[in-house]
Amino acid sequence: MGGNLVAGGATFRVWAPGARAVYINGILGGTDCWKKDTEPGLLLQKDGAGFWSGFFADAKEGEPYKYYVVGGGSSGYKRDPYARELGADQPFPHCNCILRQPAAYPWHDGAFVTPDYSNMIVYQAHVGTFYSKVPGNGGTFLDVVEKIEYLAALGINVLQLLPVDEFETQTSLGYNGSDYFSPDSRYGVTDQTALEGYLETVKRLLGNAGPALNIDHIRPIPNQVKVLVDLCHLHGIAVVFDVVYNHAGGFDGDDESIFFWDRGSGDNNASLYFTDKGWAGGLSFALWKQEVRQFLIDNALFYRREFHADGLRYDEISALVALNQNTGWKFCQDLTGTVRYAHDRGLQNAEFWPVNPDIVKPAAWGGAGFDVTQHDGLRTSVRQAVGQASAGASSAVSMDAVAGGLYPGGLSVPWQGVACVENHDEVFSGRGARIPHLADGSNSRSFWARSRSRVATGLLLTVPGIPQIFMGQEFLEDKQWNDDPGGANRIYWGGLDAGDKSMVDFLRFTQDLIRLRWTNGALRSNSIHVFHVHNDNRVLAFHRWIEGSGRDTIVVVSLHDQPLYNYQLGMPYGGRWSEAFNSDVYDQWVNPYVTGNGGHVDANGGPMHGFGQSASVNIPPNGILVFGG
Repeated sequence: MGGNLVAGGATFRVWAPGARAVYINGILGGTDCWKKDTEPGLLLQKDGAGFWSGFFADAKEGEPYKYYVVGGGSSGYKRDPYARELGADQPFPHCNCILRQPAAYPWHDGAFVTPDYSNMIVYQAHVGTFYSKVPGNGGTFLDVVEKIEYLAALGINVLQLLPVDEFETQTSLGYNGSDYFSPDSRYGVTDQTALEGYLETVKRLLGNAGPALNIDHIRPIPNQVKVLVDLCHLHGIAVVFDVVYNHAGGFDGDDESIFFWDRGSGDNNASLYFTDKGWAGGLSFALWKQEVRQFLIDNALFYRREFHADGLRYDEISALVALNQNTGWKFCQDLTGTVRYAHDRGLQNAEFWPVNPDIVKPAAWGGAGFDVTQHDGLRTSVRQAVGQASAGASSAVSMDAVAGGLYPGGLSVPWQGVACVENHDEVFSGRGARIPHLADGSNSRSFWARSRSRVATGLLLTVPGIPQIFMGQEFLEDKQWNDDPGGANRIYWGGLDAGDKSMVDFLRFTQDLIRLRWTNGALRSNSIHVFHVHNDNRVLAFHRWIEGSGRDTIVVVSLHDQPLYNYQLGMPYGGRWSEAFNSDVYDQWVNPYVTGNGGHVDANGGPMHGFGQSASVNIPPNGILVFGG
């Protein structure tokens, strides 16, 4: 489908069953083939299934093209639904499609293996507002490349990007996509001088991996996505792309989009790709049509085959199913089965509300076939508890609710649940507060904000499931974000770079706790037993272990405003337990007034909390402790 370079030229193929004629236009083979008054271009040939196709001799890499469609309702240009790139020389939506040869980029990641789901730590970021090398500019794919070393040092091993395909508005979260195979040109770099600067970083990150990359390799915008994925893989980071198959749009003022692509007339049910059912400002895909289903499945495969994606995060599958009640579930089964055939280790993460265990059951058992699903149990309970604690020492805090959210309920294994305490929806401008502000609404740099934020992130990284961090969370970002690259709500790299102590200390805390998760396999296991919950004391404790091989680990969490000394807790067995982690150390690093246990506790007390032994533990205010046997 679409325009594809082959030996001797390019083939073009597009679905337009209602069109009366489809022409290919452009500058192809060096010849000006744009529509003239009497010459609308090269006429494609229609087959019995409604597909138009043709061959243009001598067409070359980088040449612009579009279709000219004559339909029952109108005539005019249409962009290729399968275009790999849209030209940046003209403003969207009147830009041209660009012929690209996927084999033109020399990959270096042949040895990379997508990590097991149970070993993933996900970092969610929005390209446009994550980071920009040039202050005041919007972020680009190559700006994310500039932060690969930072992400590797943080310790995450999955980078999950919000949708990156071309969208209709000037700024966007990415959930109103229009051109599903074209990376958004606003995330691309086209300036020669700027490209030369980014190339230096690319060469440094590539090292001796070879073959060498030159500026022509990184000039096409699709190749900038490939460079990002390639270099992430070389630094141990998988890349997952967010995709939106429940709707597209809206297409107001965009006559060249896939909306009414064959230029028919009538209501939105006659718009070829869509139904008349609206969602999030756009229209639902008409999934009862095999051609529409294949378009979306082709898109999912495209991310793997052309961008070497390690997985997909599917937006609001619950909406997709609800809007296509007769066909949505079967589409999910076909989608997940086909994508798994292409990459059996790839992550397929479905957002589905409310959480439905059938979403992650195999299609053979009647499930939708996804691997994992977003889970809100931890997010809801932890955010509630942090907010309750911020009301003061006398306020009631439901540690019972936190305990109930530590395991992703309803799922057969915990790694089927992706948990977070912040995400792009939760802390978007005008919605929920970021954790530091939720922890102390009057001062998001206070001790209360810092310490309660450590508890929230600490819980995320010590419980079962796949933890997901939202950009900036790792260094105490306190502002809501928005999708305006020039706005005031971009994450505050300037503070971190300038040495803001609260941010630097919090980043160290996150890095060290992630390292502990990697070195202590019990923290990545399926096992958890919450053995102590005390709402009045605002304390809970849970046991983690590796089934059949030990590595017993005890995690103690407090949202109490004062230190708790000689707190008695049960222990799985007697003897010395090392204090492997103490969050209080990271406050004003190194905290000279830390409340701790001198590096260990001795489990020499009597039976308690269902265990045969117990220990006396000093618990810091708003702290999290990890003990290893």
